[in-house]
Order: sequence, then structure tokens, then C-alpha cells
Amino acid sequence: MARPTPPSPPTAPQRPHVREHHGDRVEDPYWWMRDLEDPELLSHLEAENAYAEAVTADLAPLRATLFAEIKARVKEDDLSVPVASGPWWYFSRTAQGRQYTAHVRAPRAEGDPRPDPEGAPLPGEEVVLDGNVEAGDSEFFSLGALTVSPDHRLVAFAVDTAGDERFDLTVREVSSGEVLDRSLTRIGYGCEFSHDGRFVFYTRVDDAWRPHQLWRHRVGTEAADDVLVHQEDDERFWMGISSSRDERWLLLGLGSKTTSEVRILDSTDPEGEWRVVAPRREGVEYDVEPAGDRLLVVHNTHTPDSDLAWAPLDATSHEQWVPLLASGEGERFVGVDAFDRATVLSLRTGGLTALRVLPRDEASVSGHAAPWDVPVEQPVHSIGLGDNPEPDQSTIQVVVESWTTPRTVLDVDLATGAHTVLKRQPVLGGFDAADYEESREWATADDGTAVPVSIVRRRGVTADGTNPGLLGAYGAYEISSDPYFSVARLGLVDRGVVFAVAHVRGGGEMGRRWYDDGKLTAKPNTFSDTVAVARHLVDAGWVAPGRLGLEGGSAGGLLVGAVVNLAPERFRVVHAAVPFVDALTTILQPELPLTVGEWEEWGDPLHDPEVYAAMRAYTPYENIRAVEYPAVLATSSLHDTRVYVTEPAKWVARLRGTVTNDPERSPILLRTELSAGHGGRSGRYAAWEQIAWEWAFVLDRLGATERLDGSRVSG
Repeated sequence: MARPTPPSPPTAPQRPHVREHHGDRVEDPYWWMRDLEDPELLSHLEAENAYAEAVTADLAPLRATLFAEIKARVKEDDLSVPVASGPWWYFSRTAQGRQYTAHVRAPRAEGDPRPDPEGAPLPGEEVVLDGNVEAGDSEFFSLGALTVSPDHRLVAFAVDTAGDERFDLTVREVSSGEVLDRSLTRIGYGCEFSHDGRFVFYTRVDDAWRPHQLWRHRVGTEAADDVLVHQEDDERFWMGISSSRDERWLLLGLGSKTTSEVRILDSTDPEGEWRVVAPRREGVEYDVEPAGDRLLVVHNTHTPDSDLAWAPLDATSHEQWVPLLASGEGERFVGVDAFDRATVLSLRTGGLTALRVLPRDEASVSGHAAPWDVPVEQPVHSIGLGDNPEPDQSTIQVVVESWTTPRTVLDVDLATGAHTVLKRQPVLGGFDAADYEESREWATADDGTAVPVSIVRRRGVTADGTNPGLLGAYGAYEISSDPYFSVARLGLVDRGVVFAVAHVRGGGEMGRRWYDDGKLTAKPNTFSDTVAVARHLVDAGWVAPGRLGLEGGSAGGLLVGAVVNLAPERFRVVHAAVPFVDALTTILQPELPLTVGEWEEWGDPLHDPEVYAAMRAYTPYENIRAVEYPAVLATSSLHDTRVYVTEPAKWVARLRGTVTNDPERSPILLRTELSAGHGGRSGRYAAWEQIAWEWAFVLDRLGATERLDGSRVSG
């Protein structure tokens, strides 16, 4: 049956504005949308939402089906693996019909076996924090901090109910529920107790949303009495507070995109002086992990892919770092965790994550025995440490998953490497991992570089040139698009969609050089790599010509916008989530949130004509062509402080005014969450509804609305 004639899309007002830099004059009639307080902007966003709903009204049944499939596959009453910390087992629960997680604990005696993670409530179980209670009737809820004092008496948690990533802090006695402090408001991410629980350390953000101050607060006093511990005046640098595993040390990490510095404080002396482990040096990045009588340091002083060193506990300079383990060919060291019996190194090798265990051996010169890697069965996988709060653990929790293997928590013996499965994510609805396949292939970029591609499909789907496909990519900030299992994604592949991920330059998959070759003026490699992967999927027969979609969010949304400008004919539909599509305009304004800190990623177009020219050539908003484009879905959030809703709103307005699309065959839509931030809607049911809405649009445009086996998923 033919669709009804769609309504006319909203027309955004145009107001004259000219931007001029380095002799280049750019007319921007939608500049006015940068004023987030303009009531006409909100009216326009509401009109866009109404238009998107009207155009997709016939997809309501498919959205309902997709939501029902997700819900039927999730074990709604579930709990995490209990973790031992002091005299308690800590874990979390989800309950049917409840949006958020409840964090709980139960008493633990020395030598008690780990409780069954599938069991009933434990004797003496206490609620540490119930997200459902704290959220109340707020449309949005997010935690920016959740930490228990070293004596396990108090809990501190920070809540955002708007989506703007500013948090109000509460300190409460766990057992009684008595609120001891609510004086801290509009703070940044993270907080830590002093060793005696009398003080809380927290961060505040500046007008650019950059955490730039560390404060010390005495629990139960007024915020006006707080002490400023450190203020970071270099606008490139952010800060974060953490504590050591043995809770003896507090660490303040200060970092730009290319340089870092760590300060350390004895937590038993909260009013003492913080010590700089090694003064910042331009281009030198390092992380510090206290390890008993020494510090472990992962640093890039000698190689871009970093080495592991140790230093005296009282170290104050780089010269005190003693080499411990060098990264090998094709390896990138990314972090280290110290336990009494072993050091565990997190790294990348061959484009995938790995864990390397260095058993402690005081008799050896290095203090460690020969290292070994935690084995993983899946050839394409992700592996990382789980929750391991105790330094004297003889085993560690390790989390493994892949595109088709649900998240699995292992207990790995640090002495022998033997492991047992503690919990595998339950997937209901008749799920069988054997019904799905995953593989890694390599596409050839324009300059001959081999680009890894992950491919996920339903078993029986072959490279016969007939399939619909959806390609995802990110490619920025050295962030890797590592394999992860998704219940929601099953709704795509069960409909015959070949799901692929392009591990393009600008990400961190293949080491530091892979990142460097996709940033600053080399950023175009990110986009041409994505086009090369799209071409590979068709040429290899995985996807039919004209049936490929593209998706990406935030900086990945910039990728979507740039790639669709380069090769609109290769895609049937694109989804850009909270997309950074007006990048040049934003990066030219140092007064905006995040801008100055971003110059080390994208370059400084305000002062450097070469960077300006490079960004001018790829910024999506400024390079739209008057040709036919695929169907476009842009999604955004009104309270996003990282990528203002302005950017997708301007982009969609200019797309409609430039491209030659038939709006019925290839509509251009903007859908804005009016009560959310950068991460979209909060609460699991709300998030499932959002995913179902977005993927129904994509599946419809790909002609893949029916399940391959014609069945229905039931829980």
C-alpha cells in the first residue's frame, strides 16, 4: 500500500550573517540558531519533531515490534556478579518495570564463598543507592559519581536530572539512610573520600564545561567553607580525581589531548600537600598506579605506543622512571592495574584488546616473573578488567565479549591463569549464539592502507550481493570501536542486515600512529577510509548496491556528514546522532564549551590558515552538494553540552535547501530529545524506545523490515 503524501517539512527562518576568517567570507543564514535561548529555536525543534513523527507514522508498528523484541530478550530481573570489598559483597540489581539500577550490598565474612549471582536477595542486604528512587519523577537521570567511604559507612553520589552534565552531590550514611550533606551543587564528574571519610574531594567546571578546579569539602559543612586544592589555568587541560586500589592514595590526573601530569596525596593526610609525580612535558603522556612500595607508570617518553616503568613511591621527576616492560611490535600499552600478587597491563595488539599479567616475584631484578596474556577464545573480541577493588585478590574479574558473544565475566587465577565463568549475560527469546557469525576483513584505502572491518551477520547470510547493510564508524580521539554484544543489534541482523564497523584512522585500533594519521590536517583519511570500507562491502558481495546505510554519533556524526558529502550515491540512508556537523564554526569560537581543548585534535583554525582550509574542506555543514542524497535522520538532545542542538538543526536546514532529494523517497529528518543530554534518553526502557525509533527508520529505508525466519521473539 502506498504511503500517504507526507506533509511539508518545516522551513527554518534565515537571517543574514557573514563569518570571515583568513580572507574567507562564509554566509551562514542559520547562525542565529547558536542562541539556545531564542524561543524561535525551540519552536523550530518542536516543529521538526512533529514533522518526523508525521513522516514516520506508518512505522509505529515496526517500532513497537523492535521494542518488544529487545524487551523479550532482556532478563529484566537481574543482578551483577557480587564483588568483595572489605566486610561486604557489592553488586547491582535491575527489576522488571524499573528504569534504573539499584546498587546494593550484603554482609560478608572472611572466607565466605561468592554468592550466586542468580540467587534471591541475600541476608542483610542493604541498598547503597537506588537510581529509581533518586530519579523520582524526573524525565532524565544520570550518575556522575558513586563512591563508598573506605570504612564503608558513607556513600557519596552525584546526580544530573537535566542532561547538562552538572551534578548535585549527596553524602548519606548507608545503613541508616540518613542524609549528612547536600551542600554541593553543579559540580563536575567524580568524587573521592579521604581515608577517614571526613572529607570529599570533587571538581568544578568553568563556563566552557571544563573541569578546572579540585576542591576539598568537609562533610556536613557549607560549600562556602570548602578549600580550593588546585586550579588548572591551561584551557587545554581537564582534570579527574581517583583513588588507589588500597585506598591509601588520592590521584589528580591533569591532561590535554597530548600531555599529562599526575599529582598524588596521602589520603590519611587529606589536608596535606599534593605532590607532582613528574612535571608536565609537552607531548609526554603518562598514567600512574600506586603499587605497594612503588609506582607503576605507563608513559610515551620513548615510544608513541608507550612503555611500562616503575618509580619510587616518592618520585618527583621523569628521570626516576625505571624501565619495566617495553611495548612490542604492533602493541600499544594503554593502562596498568596493581595487585599484591601481580601487575595487570591493558594493551592493544593486532587491532584488539588484551590483558597481560606480570606475576610479582621479589627475587627477580624487575620484581616480576615472566608475563603471560589472558587467553580469549573468540578471534575477534574485547577483553578488559571487571570490578576488582581489593589489592590482595588471588583472582581477578575479567570481562570478555564479542559482536556475537554476550558479555561474560570470568574469574582468572593470577598464579595459574585458570579461569571459571562467573556469569554470562542472559539473553532470552530463544537466542543462540551459533545462529550468528562475525569476522574481520580488510578494505584498501585510497593510499593503499589496509583498514580493518568487522562484519556481523545472521548465519546463512552469504556474500551474494543481495543483502542490506549498515556501516558504523567513529574514528576520533584515539577511541576504538571494539567488539561489544548488543541485544538491540539482533533486531537488525535477524532481518538480514549485514552489520559492519569500519575501524578507520583517527581511532585507536591499530596504535598511536593510526590515531595520528586521522587527526589535525590528516583528518580527511578518516572519511576516505570510510568510503573505502563502504566500497569494499559492496565489492565483496556483502551488501547490495543501493542498500547500504551509515551511522555514527558525535565525532562519528561528523564522519557521517563528511562521508555523505563525499559519496552520497553509496548510501540509501544515514543516521547521524548528536552530530558534530558544524565543526569549523564551533572550533573558531574559543569561548564555547570544549573548543580550546579540541584544538589538539582538530587543529586551531582561528590562528592557523592551513588548519582553517583543511576544516573548511571537510566540515559537513559547509560542503553540502546540490545532488541527490540518501534519506537522513539526525538525532539530537536539547541539553547536550558537548554538541549543541544547533549543529544538527543548521545542518538539516541547509541540507533541505541544497540537495535534490524527493522528500517522500529520501526524507531529511531531525528528531530532538527535549529532556536529554549528549548520551540521549536515560533509563533502559526509554533508551530501548529511542533505539527502536531510529532503527525502524533505517530498516524501512533499507527494505529490511521483516525477520528472515518470519518468527516472533518472545521472552
